[in-house]
Amino acid sequence: MTKVISIANQKGGVGKTTTSVNLAASLGILEKKVLLIDADPQANASSGLGFNLNKGEFGTYQLLEHSKKIDNLIKKTSSPNLDIIASSIDLVGIEIELVDKSNRELMLKKALKKTNEHYDYILIDCPPSLGLITVNSFSASNSILIPIQCEYFALEGLGKLLNTIKSIQKIHNSKLDIEGLLLTMFDGRLRLSNQVVEDVKKHFGKMVFKTIIQRNVRLSEAPSFGKNIIEYDATSKGSENYLSLAQEIIRKNG
Repeated sequence: MTKVISIANQKGGVGKTTTSVNLAASLGILEKKVLLIDADPQANASSGLGFNLNKGEFGTYQLLEHSKKIDNLIKKTSSPNLDIIASSIDLVGIEIELVDKSNRELMLKKALKKTNEHYDYILIDCPPSLGLITVNSFSASNSILIPIQCEYFALEGLGKLLNTIKSIQKIHNSKLDIEGLLLTMFDGRLRLSNQVVEDVKKHFGKMVFKTIIQRNVRLSEAPSFGKNIIEYDATSKGSENYLSLAQEIIRKNG
């Protein structure tokens, strides 16, 4: 059965897209069939895998408005077992266009019904907001992975995100769960990073992944070459961290 995971945090700069791209690639390396949906108008997950939609090409925008069949939107990546539905700046307008549609919060869920059986995991890279695209992503998902950076104000806005998740559970998706909280941008040399890890684990306990994503220059460099971290530098600490996270998720999901 396909597991659909939204990767979300309305706070920007927490490693959300980095996690989406590299977790997807790591699951693929571990022989899981993965579809990554770039649901962020900034399209960083798409460019991070070497995709920039040109005029006349279709992606997440058409997926949400149901103007194209999902099979016509899926593109193969250079990474094993990893496909993508790419995004573009056009996605900015989708929330306005869907506002008068009935069941507008369930457009993505309906679009994914026909392709679920083809993949072990579908990962959705959500925009850094709690708007209609994110609500669609949560409504279509089994769970949510929340990246939290090991820096000051790490927990800022987390309460609002958790309240949004509760609302979705009540209204649109009673089975929605939290996959886990992922600590990112960890620097063991900094007292602050260690303090954030301690605080998050104290507050959330077993909800926190054992894997911690360490701050890594190679992770930052990889997107500029249109590559995930495994393709760019398989021996790096970033590659090691995301493979560990993928293994943890596979174990958790049986």
